[in-house]
Amino acid sequence: MKTIREVAKLFNVTPRTLRYYEEIGLLSPTRSHSKLRTFSKKEIAKLKLIMRGKRYGFSLDEIKEMIMLFDCDRTGIQQLERTVEYGEQKIKEIEEKIQELTQLKRELVELHATFSEKLAKLKGENAKNEQFHVISKKCP
Repeated sequence: MKTIREVAKLFNVTPRTLRYYEEIGLLSPTRSHSKLRTFSKKEIAKLKLIMRGKRYGFSLDEIKEMIMLFDCDRTGIQQLERTVEYGEQKIKEIEEKIQELTQLKRELVELHATFSEKLAKLKGENAKNEQFHVISKKCP
Protein backbone atom coordinates (compact mmCIF):
# COMPACT_ATOMS: atom_id res chain seq x y z
CA MET A 1 0.00 0.00 0.00
CA LYS A 2 1.29 3.42 -0.94
CA THR A 3 0.17 6.87 0.16
CA ILE A 4 -1.16 9.47 -2.25
CA ARG A 5 2.14 11.40 -2.08
CA GLU A 6 4.18 8.27 -2.85
CA VAL A 7 1.97 7.41 -5.82
CA ALA A 8 1.98 11.00 -7.08
CA LYS A 9 5.77 11.05 -6.95
CA LEU A 10 6.01 7.61 -8.58
CA PHE A 11 3.91 8.75 -11.57
CA ASN A 12 5.08 12.37 -11.63
CA VAL A 13 1.58 13.75 -11.11
CA THR A 14 0.09 15.91 -8.40
CA PRO A 15 -1.98 14.53 -5.52
CA ARG A 16 -4.80 16.71 -6.91
CA THR A 17 -4.67 14.71 -10.15
CA LEU A 18 -5.08 11.47 -8.20
CA ARG A 19 -7.98 12.93 -6.22
CA TYR A 20 -9.58 14.01 -9.50
CA TYR A 21 -9.19 10.50 -10.95
CA GLU A 22 -10.87 9.19 -7.80
CA GLU A 23 -13.64 11.80 -8.11
CA ILE A 24 -14.50 10.74 -11.68
CA GLY A 25 -14.35 7.05 -10.81
CA LEU A 26 -11.08 6.04 -12.44
CA LEU A 27 -9.40 5.13 -9.15
CA SER A 28 -10.74 3.76 -5.88
CA PRO A 29 -8.10 4.08 -3.19
CA THR A 30 -8.90 2.77 0.24
CA ARG A 31 -8.86 4.92 3.36
CA SER A 32 -6.78 4.24 6.42
CA HIS A 33 -8.14 4.68 9.95
CA SER A 34 -6.85 8.24 9.85
CA LYS A 35 -8.74 8.80 6.54
CA LEU A 36 -5.59 8.91 4.41
CA ARG A 37 -5.86 7.52 0.89
CA THR A 38 -3.82 4.40 0.28
CA PHE A 39 -3.27 2.79 -3.09
CA SER A 40 -3.10 -0.98 -3.56
CA LYS A 41 -1.16 -2.74 -6.30
CA LYS A 42 -4.44 -2.98 -8.24
CA GLU A 43 -4.96 0.79 -8.08
CA ILE A 44 -1.36 1.40 -9.09
CA ALA A 45 -1.88 -0.95 -12.06
CA LYS A 46 -4.99 1.05 -13.02
CA LEU A 47 -2.97 4.24 -12.80
CA LYS A 48 -0.36 2.72 -15.13
CA LEU A 49 -3.16 2.06 -17.64
CA ILE A 50 -4.48 5.60 -17.21
CA MET A 51 -1.05 7.11 -17.82
CA ARG A 52 -0.46 4.88 -20.85
CA GLY A 53 -3.88 5.81 -22.23
CA LYS A 54 -3.16 9.51 -21.78
CA ARG A 55 0.23 9.10 -23.46
CA TYR A 56 -1.49 7.60 -26.50
CA GLY A 57 -4.04 10.40 -26.61
CA PHE A 58 -7.12 8.64 -25.26
CA SER A 59 -9.68 10.75 -23.41
CA LEU A 60 -10.36 10.09 -19.74
CA ASP A 61 -13.84 8.86 -20.69
CA GLU A 62 -12.35 6.32 -23.10
CA ILE A 63 -9.81 5.22 -20.50
CA LYS A 64 -12.54 4.91 -17.87
CA GLU A 65 -14.66 2.78 -20.19
CA MET A 66 -11.76 0.45 -20.94
CA ILE A 67 -10.93 0.07 -17.25
CA MET A 68 -14.56 -0.41 -16.19
CA LEU A 69 -15.10 -3.11 -18.80
CA PHE A 70 -12.63 -5.35 -17.02
CA ASP A 71 -14.70 -5.07 -13.83
CA CYS A 72 -17.81 -6.16 -15.78
CA ASP A 73 -16.12 -9.01 -17.66
CA ARG A 74 -13.29 -10.69 -15.78
CA THR A 75 -12.25 -12.62 -18.89
CA GLY A 76 -10.98 -9.33 -20.28
CA ILE A 77 -12.54 -10.01 -23.67
CA GLN A 78 -14.85 -6.98 -23.69
CA GLN A 79 -12.05 -4.74 -22.45
CA LEU A 80 -9.69 -5.95 -25.14
CA GLU A 81 -12.35 -5.64 -27.87
CA ARG A 82 -13.02 -2.03 -26.89
CA THR A 83 -9.32 -1.28 -26.52
CA VAL A 84 -8.66 -2.68 -30.00
CA GLU A 85 -11.52 -0.57 -31.39
CA TYR A 86 -10.23 2.61 -29.73
CA GLY A 87 -6.70 1.71 -30.83
CA GLU A 88 -7.78 1.40 -34.47
CA GLN A 89 -9.44 4.82 -34.27
CA LYS A 90 -6.33 6.33 -32.70
CA ILE A 91 -4.06 4.76 -35.36
CA LYS A 92 -6.27 6.26 -38.08
CA GLU A 93 -6.09 9.70 -36.41
CA ILE A 94 -2.29 9.43 -36.16
CA GLU A 95 -1.97 8.38 -39.82
CA GLU A 96 -4.09 11.39 -40.86
CA LYS A 97 -1.96 13.68 -38.72
CA ILE A 98 1.24 12.24 -40.24
CA GLN A 99 -0.10 12.90 -43.74
CA GLU A 100 -1.05 16.44 -42.75
CA LEU A 101 2.37 17.10 -41.21
CA THR A 102 4.15 15.55 -44.21
CA GLN A 103 2.27 17.92 -46.52
CA LEU A 104 3.10 20.90 -44.29
CA LYS A 105 6.77 19.89 -44.28
CA ARG A 106 6.79 19.55 -48.07
CA GLU A 107 5.30 23.03 -48.44
CA LEU A 108 7.71 24.54 -45.92
CA VAL A 109 10.73 22.94 -47.64
CA GLU A 110 9.58 24.40 -50.98
CA LEU A 111 9.06 27.87 -49.45
CA HIS A 112 12.42 27.68 -47.71
CA ALA A 113 14.18 26.84 -50.98
CA THR A 114 12.35 29.63 -52.83
CA PHE A 115 13.09 32.22 -50.16
CA SER A 116 16.71 31.11 -49.77
CA GLU A 117 17.23 31.41 -53.52
CA LYS A 118 15.56 34.82 -53.59
CA LEU A 119 17.67 35.99 -50.63
CA ALA A 120 20.90 34.82 -52.27
CA LYS A 121 19.93 36.58 -55.48
CA LEU A 122 19.10 39.83 -53.65
CA LYS A 123 22.36 39.70 -51.70
CA GLY A 124 24.27 39.12 -54.91
CA GLU A 125 22.59 42.12 -56.58
CA ASN A 126 23.21 44.27 -53.52
CA ALA A 127 26.89 43.34 -53.52
CA LYS A 128 27.15 44.45 -57.18
CA ASN A 129 25.28 47.70 -56.46
CA GLU A 130 27.47 48.49 -53.47
CA GLN A 131 30.56 48.37 -55.67
CA PHE A 132 29.21 51.22 -57.82
CA HIS A 133 27.11 53.28 -55.39
CA VAL A 134 27.76 54.85 -52.06
CA ILE A 135 24.91 54.12 -49.70
CA SER A 136 23.98 57.34 -47.94
CA LYS A 137 21.23 56.01 -45.75
CA LYS A 138 21.30 52.78 -43.77
CA CYS A 139 18.20 50.85 -42.75
CA PRO A 140 17.83 49.64 -39.20
